[in-house]
Amino acid sequence: MFPGHRGRRDNGAMSTTRHELLHAFDLLLAPGRFKDYGPNGLQVEGRTVVRKIVSGVTASRALIEAAIHAEADAIFVHHGLFWRGQDGCVTGWMKQRLSLLLGDDVNLFAYHLPLDAHPELGNNAQLGLQLGLVAHAGSAGRFGEQELGFLGAHENGEGFANAKALATHVEKVLKRPVTLIDTAHRAIKNIAWCTGGAQGYFEAAIAAGADAFITGEISEPQAHYAREMGVAFLACGHHATERYGAPAVAGHVAAQLGLKHEFIDIDNPA
Repeated sequence: MFPGHRGRRDNGAMSTTRHELLHAFDLLLAPGRFKDYGPNGLQVEGRTVVRKIVSGVTASRALIEAAIHAEADAIFVHHGLFWRGQDGCVTGWMKQRLSLLLGDDVNLFAYHLPLDAHPELGNNAQLGLQLGLVAHAGSAGRFGEQELGFLGAHENGEGFANAKALATHVEKVLKRPVTLIDTAHRAIKNIAWCTGGAQGYFEAAIAAGADAFITGEISEPQAHYAREMGVAFLACGHHATERYGAPAVAGHVAAQLGLKHEFIDIDNPA
Protein backbone atom coordinates (compact mmCIF):
# COMPACT_ATOMS: atom_id res chain seq x y z
CA MET A 1 0.00 0.00 0.00
CA PHE A 2 1.02 3.59 -0.52
CA PRO A 3 -0.15 5.70 2.46
CA GLY A 4 -1.42 9.13 1.64
CA HIS A 5 -2.37 8.29 -1.94
CA ARG A 6 -6.02 9.10 -1.42
CA GLY A 7 -6.55 12.82 -1.07
CA ARG A 8 -3.66 13.71 -3.41
CA ARG A 9 -6.06 14.19 -6.33
CA ASP A 10 -5.36 16.82 -8.99
CA ASN A 11 -8.48 18.96 -8.70
CA GLY A 12 -7.67 20.70 -11.98
CA ALA A 13 -7.77 17.50 -14.02
CA MET A 14 -10.78 16.61 -16.14
CA SER A 15 -12.75 13.62 -14.96
CA THR A 16 -15.36 11.10 -15.96
CA THR A 17 -17.32 8.44 -14.13
CA ARG A 18 -16.50 4.76 -13.93
CA HIS A 19 -19.72 4.02 -15.83
CA GLU A 20 -18.88 6.45 -18.64
CA LEU A 21 -15.37 5.00 -18.93
CA LEU A 22 -16.72 1.45 -19.15
CA HIS A 23 -19.18 2.57 -21.82
CA ALA A 24 -16.37 4.15 -23.86
CA PHE A 25 -14.23 1.00 -23.69
CA ASP A 26 -17.18 -1.27 -24.56
CA LEU A 27 -18.25 0.95 -27.44
CA LEU A 28 -14.75 0.86 -28.90
CA LEU A 29 -13.93 -2.82 -28.34
CA ALA A 30 -17.38 -4.46 -28.69
CA PRO A 31 -16.69 -7.35 -26.28
CA GLY A 32 -20.10 -8.91 -26.97
CA ARG A 33 -18.82 -10.07 -30.37
CA PHE A 34 -16.29 -12.48 -28.87
CA LYS A 35 -16.27 -15.88 -27.20
CA ASP A 36 -13.51 -15.39 -24.67
CA TYR A 37 -11.66 -17.13 -21.84
CA GLY A 38 -12.77 -14.72 -19.14
CA PRO A 39 -14.87 -11.61 -18.45
CA ASN A 40 -14.18 -8.47 -20.48
CA GLY A 41 -14.86 -5.03 -19.05
CA LEU A 42 -14.86 -3.89 -15.45
CA GLN A 43 -13.35 -6.71 -13.37
CA VAL A 44 -12.86 -4.84 -10.09
CA GLU A 45 -14.99 -1.85 -9.10
CA GLY A 46 -13.20 1.13 -7.61
CA ARG A 47 -13.97 4.79 -7.06
CA THR A 48 -16.73 6.44 -9.08
CA VAL A 49 -14.74 9.42 -10.39
CA VAL A 50 -11.84 8.74 -12.76
CA ARG A 51 -9.18 11.29 -13.68
CA LYS A 52 -6.22 9.10 -14.58
CA ILE A 53 -5.83 5.73 -16.32
CA VAL A 54 -2.72 3.59 -16.14
CA SER A 55 -2.43 0.95 -18.85
CA GLY A 56 -0.31 -2.19 -18.85
CA VAL A 57 -0.20 -5.69 -20.26
CA THR A 58 -1.05 -7.78 -17.20
CA ALA A 59 -2.76 -7.02 -13.88
CA SER A 60 0.25 -8.21 -11.89
CA ARG A 61 0.98 -7.04 -8.37
CA ALA A 62 3.91 -5.01 -9.70
CA LEU A 63 1.66 -3.15 -12.16
CA ILE A 64 -1.03 -2.52 -9.54
CA GLU A 65 1.54 -1.17 -7.08
CA ALA A 66 3.07 1.07 -9.77
CA ALA A 67 -0.38 2.33 -10.82
CA ILE A 68 -1.28 3.21 -7.23
CA HIS A 69 2.03 5.02 -6.86
CA ALA A 70 1.20 6.92 -10.10
CA GLU A 71 -2.16 7.95 -8.56
CA ALA A 72 -4.29 6.03 -11.03
CA ASP A 73 -8.04 5.84 -10.59
CA ALA A 74 -8.31 3.05 -13.14
CA ILE A 75 -6.05 0.38 -14.62
CA PHE A 76 -6.57 -0.93 -18.16
CA VAL A 77 -4.97 -4.26 -19.11
CA HIS A 78 -5.03 -7.09 -21.62
CA HIS A 79 -4.61 -9.88 -19.05
CA GLY A 80 -7.00 -9.40 -16.15
CA LEU A 81 -7.45 -11.34 -12.92
CA PHE A 82 -10.22 -13.78 -13.78
CA TRP A 83 -10.08 -16.67 -16.24
CA ARG A 84 -12.20 -19.67 -17.09
CA GLY A 85 -11.23 -22.71 -15.03
CA GLN A 86 -10.08 -20.87 -11.90
CA ASP A 87 -11.21 -22.37 -8.58
CA GLY A 88 -12.64 -19.07 -7.29
CA CYS A 89 -10.54 -18.95 -4.13
CA VAL A 90 -9.24 -15.56 -3.03
CA THR A 91 -5.89 -16.70 -1.64
CA GLY A 92 -2.20 -16.16 -2.36
CA TRP A 93 -1.46 -13.94 -5.33
CA MET A 94 -5.16 -13.31 -5.98
CA LYS A 95 -5.71 -12.01 -2.44
CA GLN A 96 -2.61 -9.81 -2.71
CA ARG A 97 -3.69 -8.20 -5.97
CA LEU A 98 -7.31 -7.73 -4.92
CA SER A 99 -6.25 -6.28 -1.55
CA LEU A 100 -4.24 -3.60 -3.32
CA LEU A 101 -7.04 -2.71 -5.74
CA LEU A 102 -9.80 -2.69 -3.12
CA GLY A 103 -7.65 -1.00 -0.48
CA ASP A 104 -6.92 1.94 -2.75
CA ASP A 105 -10.34 1.90 -4.47
CA VAL A 106 -8.84 1.50 -7.97
CA ASN A 107 -10.92 0.26 -10.91
CA LEU A 108 -9.58 -2.61 -13.02
CA PHE A 109 -10.67 -2.89 -16.65
CA ALA A 110 -9.52 -5.90 -18.70
CA TYR A 111 -10.15 -6.79 -22.36
CA HIS A 112 -8.64 -9.94 -23.82
CA LEU A 113 -9.67 -11.03 -27.35
CA PRO A 114 -11.48 -7.73 -28.08
CA LEU A 115 -8.17 -5.95 -27.51
CA ASP A 116 -6.32 -8.37 -29.80
CA ALA A 117 -8.83 -7.87 -32.58
CA HIS A 118 -9.47 -4.12 -32.85
CA PRO A 119 -8.56 -3.22 -36.45
CA GLU A 120 -6.60 -0.03 -35.64
CA LEU A 121 -5.77 0.05 -31.93
CA GLY A 122 -5.62 -3.64 -31.00
CA ASN A 123 -2.58 -5.77 -30.27
CA ASN A 124 -2.38 -7.25 -33.76
CA ALA A 125 -2.90 -3.93 -35.53
CA GLN A 126 -0.38 -2.16 -33.32
CA LEU A 127 2.24 -4.92 -33.66
CA GLY A 128 1.82 -4.68 -37.41
CA LEU A 129 2.32 -0.92 -37.17
CA GLN A 130 5.53 -1.39 -35.17
CA LEU A 131 6.88 -3.94 -37.65
CA GLY A 132 5.79 -2.08 -40.76
CA LEU A 133 3.31 -4.80 -41.75
CA VAL A 134 0.13 -3.89 -43.62
CA ALA A 135 -2.83 -6.28 -43.59
CA HIS A 136 -4.49 -7.16 -46.88
CA ALA A 137 -7.81 -5.43 -47.49
CA GLY A 138 -11.06 -6.93 -46.23
CA SER A 139 -11.44 -10.59 -45.37
CA ALA A 140 -8.18 -11.41 -47.19
CA GLY A 141 -6.37 -9.73 -44.31
CA ARG A 142 -7.83 -11.97 -41.58
CA PHE A 143 -7.60 -15.67 -40.72
CA GLY A 144 -8.16 -18.10 -37.87
CA GLU A 145 -10.81 -18.53 -35.19
CA GLN A 146 -12.96 -15.40 -34.81
CA GLU A 147 -10.71 -13.86 -37.53
CA LEU A 148 -8.20 -12.77 -34.90
CA GLY A 149 -5.13 -13.39 -37.08
CA PHE A 150 -3.81 -10.75 -39.49
CA LEU A 151 -2.36 -11.51 -42.93
CA GLY A 152 -0.45 -9.03 -45.07
CA ALA A 153 2.94 -7.85 -46.29
CA HIS A 154 5.69 -5.41 -45.39
CA GLU A 155 4.97 -1.79 -46.26
CA ASN A 156 8.01 -1.65 -48.56
CA GLY A 157 6.20 -4.01 -50.93
CA GLU A 158 9.33 -6.12 -51.42
CA GLY A 159 9.17 -8.37 -48.38
CA PHE A 160 12.29 -10.00 -46.95
CA ALA A 161 15.03 -12.00 -48.65
CA ASN A 162 14.46 -14.85 -46.19
CA ALA A 163 13.06 -15.64 -42.75
CA LYS A 164 16.35 -14.79 -41.06
CA ALA A 165 16.13 -11.25 -42.42
CA LEU A 166 12.57 -11.00 -41.09
CA ALA A 167 13.66 -12.32 -37.69
CA THR A 168 16.49 -9.78 -37.54
CA HIS A 169 14.01 -7.01 -38.30
CA VAL A 170 11.61 -8.22 -35.58
CA GLU A 171 14.43 -8.50 -33.02
CA LYS A 172 15.50 -4.93 -33.73
CA VAL A 173 11.98 -3.58 -33.28
CA LEU A 174 10.99 -5.62 -30.22
CA LYS A 175 14.47 -5.48 -28.66
CA ARG A 176 14.54 -9.16 -27.75
CA PRO A 177 15.70 -12.48 -29.27
CA VAL A 178 13.39 -14.38 -31.60
CA THR A 179 13.04 -18.16 -31.86
CA LEU A 180 13.05 -18.92 -35.59
CA ILE A 181 12.15 -22.24 -37.20
CA ASP A 182 12.86 -22.17 -40.93
CA THR A 183 13.97 -24.86 -43.35
CA ALA A 184 12.75 -23.40 -46.66
CA HIS A 185 15.20 -20.45 -46.76
CA ARG A 186 13.03 -18.68 -49.33
CA ALA A 187 11.82 -15.13 -49.83
CA ILE A 188 9.15 -13.94 -47.40
CA LYS A 189 6.33 -11.88 -48.85
CA ASN A 190 3.03 -13.03 -47.34
CA ILE A 191 3.27 -12.64 -43.55
CA ALA A 192 0.73 -13.77 -40.95
CA TRP A 193 0.78 -12.55 -37.37
CA CYS A 194 -1.22 -12.98 -34.17
CA THR A 195 0.14 -11.76 -30.84
CA GLY A 196 0.59 -13.61 -27.56
CA GLY A 197 -0.03 -17.34 -27.21
CA ALA A 198 -1.42 -17.86 -30.70
CA GLN A 199 0.82 -20.75 -31.76
CA GLY A 200 -2.36 -22.78 -32.32
CA TYR A 201 -3.18 -20.47 -35.26
CA PHE A 202 -0.15 -21.67 -37.22
CA GLU A 203 -2.03 -24.25 -39.29
CA ALA A 204 -4.66 -21.65 -40.20
CA ALA A 205 -1.87 -19.25 -41.21
CA ILE A 206 -0.36 -21.94 -43.45
CA ALA A 207 -3.78 -22.60 -45.01
CA ALA A 208 -4.17 -18.86 -45.62
CA GLY A 209 -0.99 -18.87 -47.71
CA ALA A 210 1.55 -17.36 -45.32
CA ASP A 211 5.28 -17.62 -46.00
CA ALA A 212 5.96 -16.83 -42.32
CA PHE A 213 3.99 -16.63 -39.09
CA ILE A 214 4.79 -14.25 -36.23
CA THR A 215 3.41 -14.84 -32.73
CA GLY A 216 4.51 -14.76 -29.11
CA GLU A 217 5.07 -18.39 -28.18
CA ILE A 218 5.92 -21.77 -29.69
CA SER A 219 4.83 -25.23 -28.55
CA GLU A 220 6.32 -28.57 -29.57
CA PRO A 221 4.10 -29.30 -32.62
CA GLN A 222 4.80 -26.01 -34.41
CA ALA A 223 8.48 -26.80 -34.99
CA HIS A 224 7.48 -29.92 -36.92
CA TYR A 225 4.79 -28.09 -38.92
CA ALA A 226 7.28 -25.39 -39.91
CA ARG A 227 9.86 -27.93 -41.08
CA GLU A 228 7.36 -30.11 -42.92
CA MET A 229 5.34 -27.33 -44.56
CA GLY A 230 8.20 -24.99 -45.41
CA VAL A 231 6.59 -22.03 -43.61
CA ALA A 232 8.75 -20.05 -41.17
CA PHE A 233 7.65 -19.74 -37.54
CA LEU A 234 8.82 -16.82 -35.37
CA ALA A 235 8.18 -16.90 -31.62
CA CYS A 236 8.84 -13.34 -30.45
CA GLY A 237 7.64 -13.27 -26.84
CA HIS A 238 4.10 -13.21 -25.44
CA HIS A 239 4.64 -9.98 -23.53
CA ALA A 240 6.81 -8.37 -26.21
CA THR A 241 4.17 -8.81 -28.91
CA GLU A 242 1.35 -7.53 -26.68
CA ARG A 243 2.88 -4.32 -25.32
CA TYR A 244 1.17 -2.03 -27.81
CA GLY A 245 -2.59 -2.53 -27.75
CA ALA A 246 -3.34 -1.54 -24.16
CA PRO A 247 -1.64 1.88 -24.30
CA ALA A 248 -3.13 2.56 -27.73
CA VAL A 249 -6.70 1.90 -26.58
CA ALA A 250 -6.34 3.50 -23.14
CA GLY A 251 -4.59 6.52 -24.65
CA HIS A 252 -7.32 6.91 -27.27
CA VAL A 253 -10.14 6.76 -24.72
CA ALA A 254 -8.30 9.02 -22.28
CA ALA A 255 -7.85 11.65 -24.99
CA GLN A 256 -11.51 11.27 -25.97
CA LEU A 257 -12.65 11.91 -22.38
CA GLY A 258 -9.96 14.41 -21.42
CA LEU A 259 -8.30 12.12 -18.87
CA LYS A 260 -4.66 11.60 -17.95
CA HIS A 261 -3.03 8.40 -19.19
CA GLU A 262 0.25 6.65 -18.45
CA PHE A 263 1.55 3.34 -19.80
CA ILE A 264 3.62 1.32 -17.34
CA ASP A 265 5.55 -1.58 -18.86
CA ILE A 266 6.38 -4.31 -16.34
CA ASP A 267 9.13 -6.30 -18.04
CA ASN A 268 8.45 -9.98 -18.66
CA PRO A 269 10.87 -12.27 -20.53
CA ALA A 270 8.11 -14.71 -21.51
